[in-house]
Amino acid sequence: MKLIWSPDTATKAYIDTVRSCQVFNESGVAELVSAMAAGWNAKLIVETWSQGGAIATSIGLEIASRHTCGRHVCVVTDENARSEFITAMKEAADMNPEVLVGEPEEVMSELAGIDFMVVDCKRKDYARVLRQARLNQSGAVLVCKNANSKSDSSFRWRSVIDCGSRRVVRTVFLPVGKGLDMAHVSSSGGNSGSSKVEKKRWFKHFDQRSGEEHVIRK
Repeated sequence: MKLIWSPDTATKAYIDTVRSCQVFNESGVAELVSAMAAGWNAKLIVETWSQGGAIATSIGLEIASRHTCGRHVCVVTDENARSEFITAMKEAADMNPEVLVGEPEEVMSELAGIDFMVVDCKRKDYARVLRQARLNQSGAVLVCKNANSKSDSSFRWRSVIDCGSRRVVRTVFLPVGKGLDMAHVSSSGGNSGSSKVEKKRWFKHFDQRSGEEHVIRK
């Protein structure tokens, strides 16, 4: 995913999510991740969901995928969770998102080129899910929600990213909801921008009228 921000798309997704999530008494997580996924034009949006969990974020991601003409996939652990999730999404927002069931190793093999991913830190295997994610070669944005509930206090973004071919460009923690821990991962090869460094050169310019010599660096 080439990270080119579109404020127009982000705003539209944000507003639509606010309208769709009015019935939920939550603190802006859904609206924020929806705007981010849409604003970065994510084509493959993946999330994990735990049985009994809130679905506002899922609604926001589904809305974002519609604005980017992308694909939104929810990963759950078993058929009971799948059934509960589909029912909740249908009743709350009349949505029918794509749901995959299974272990991270199995499911992630089917999801190559992830642009935007949200994992729930209430899941004990959230770090394993991140390690197994097959990210877009052009870069990706990863989000841990409920970050204050992390079971692994030693979690570091660099521990789940393949440092051989990628690097973590930047991370940020936001005190939204129960905590959002986010990371921007570089493109495959380790650089988020151009790998070429332009060398600056000095030029001399002689002003015929004043007789002055100017030295300019370009």
